[in-house]
Amino acid sequence: MKDFCAQEDIPVRVPGKLVVATSDVELARMQRLLGRAQENGIVIKPVDATELRELEPNVAGVGALYVEASGIVDYTLVCRAMRRRVEAAGADVHLGAEVTAIAEDTTTVTITAGTGEWTARKAIACGGLQADRLARMAGVDIDFRIIPFRGEYYRLRPELNSIVTRMIYPVPDPDLPFLGIHLTPTIDGGVTVGPNAVLGLGREKYKKLAMSGRDVWDYATYPGMWRVAAHNARIGAIELRNSLWKRGYLRECHKYCPSLTVDDFTPQEAGIRAQAVRRDGRLVDDFLIARTPRTMHVCNAPSPAATSSIPLGELIAERGRTGSD
Repeated sequence: MKDFCAQEDIPVRVPGKLVVATSDVELARMQRLLGRAQENGIVIKPVDATELRELEPNVAGVGALYVEASGIVDYTLVCRAMRRRVEAAGADVHLGAEVTAIAEDTTTVTITAGTGEWTARKAIACGGLQADRLARMAGVDIDFRIIPFRGEYYRLRPELNSIVTRMIYPVPDPDLPFLGIHLTPTIDGGVTVGPNAVLGLGREKYKKLAMSGRDVWDYATYPGMWRVAAHNARIGAIELRNSLWKRGYLRECHKYCPSLTVDDFTPQEAGIRAQAVRRDGRLVDDFLIARTPRTMHVCNAPSPAATSSIPLGELIAERGRTGSD
């Protein structure tokens, strides 16, 4: 991604990332995370509480993992640059055209979207929030459903733009697929806080309390959703409380940034995660690909899919060519 941004003259900041442990339980998890990172060749440095305070005076913790190579970028600019490249290579980009049919025969696949129709030898669908519907439309027998989870953010007031100089992440809980609330310096010099993870009322309803009856009915009648709810009732209740009660959200931030106050939070757009859930209630936490003879469907692409979009695109294209899984 860094090389791509340099070629396209897209600004990149490389402030580094600290994964902060705030308890002995998290410290043990952090050590396991360190081992896996080292096994995968990631350059990472453990720091103790004193070193953490020296690096980030406003951050509290009993230890942390420091990844100096982590950076931030404006993904709107990245997407625009990618569009320019694919158009320069001879491709067409159509926006706002809902796919209504996918049909294939022994030699071709035809996609109907909006008022247009396209026919090709093969097709790759990276449908995100609509991945399961596109797969079923193509005739794939799937055993998962996309459940939307809202990730709600705040932006710190401008006076706090220097409260941290690096990205501050909590140690992830291995039982949950979500990153947890973190502090992130932005490319424009601000700092965001978030996200939480609450059940969304629509796959593409980004405003709070905006709702799609079709989407709610879709997951309300899905057995896997109720199994997820039963297994994660306590966590779900906490996330919902923190969504509705800003002080609860603040309490999560206080674990590693105790100087923040409710008045420091200003509005910021939410995101929606497309979480694939199996019928037995298991959350899919890895990449999931499904196929027909002439279509390939990327059904689940977990974080950090955006950061890794270029090598992932190369991998998907290669698998599409070879037919491998």
